[in-house]
Amino acid sequence: MADTEASIGYGITFEMAEAATPTVFAYIAEIYDMTPPSDSTDTVDVTHMQSPNKTREFIDGLTDPGEASFEMNLVPGSDSDKALLAAKGKRKWCRITFPNGVQTLFFGVRTTYEKAAPTDDKMTATVTFKVSGEPVQTDPAAPRNISAPVVTGVAKVGAPLTVDPGIWAGALGLTYQWKVDGTNVSGATSTSYIPVTGDIGKGVSVAITGANDDFSTTVTSAETADVVA
Repeated sequence: MADTEASIGYGITFEMAEAATPTVFAYIAEIYDMTPPSDSTDTVDVTHMQSPNKTREFIDGLTDPGEASFEMNLVPGSDSDKALLAAKGKRKWCRITFPNGVQTLFFGVRTTYEKAAPTDDKMTATVTFKVSGEPVQTDPAAPRNISAPVVTGVAKVGAPLTVDPGIWAGALGLTYQWKVDGTNVSGATSTSYIPVTGDIGKGVSVAITGANDDFSTTVTSAETADVVA
């Protein structure tokens, strides 16, 4: 029997754009428990006096594309909070990207932005979009880097540098390759790197590759300041 191809939803991203400019997307951070659009199709009773054997007959009616919703960690005043507040009453072009690179695209109207701020738990919000028209599901696409990787730490011999990989859409996994003065460092493929004496006077960066089953995308961070002794 073949192995299952099932996966968990970790890594899904949600973005939205103005309907008039559907290429400029705002990324909504800290989401979880995404429910993509679904559909239900009406059935219309078309029974008539001569329906065979006195049995009801039905035809397909209109399809309701339903809603898309997600939960999120609420950070008041964040870019995501501001974007969702500003979305009230506006038609949005929404993009859900799954870890395998498949995207669901649809027009939607934000109908719910319900915030909760309990005294003994995290602040959260429930967000719902009413889907308008038929959603489009794409074939897998190459991973996209939404926010660039950043190297943190002091560029000094013996002092560890670490990398924040940024935000990725459509990536099942990430791999790392550290570089000194733009040249790959052999064996330096983890999330951290410790500069050595030979690195003095040179900048350090890291190339991160996001991959799914079909494609890969590589993005390189900015270089650090020159390594010092």
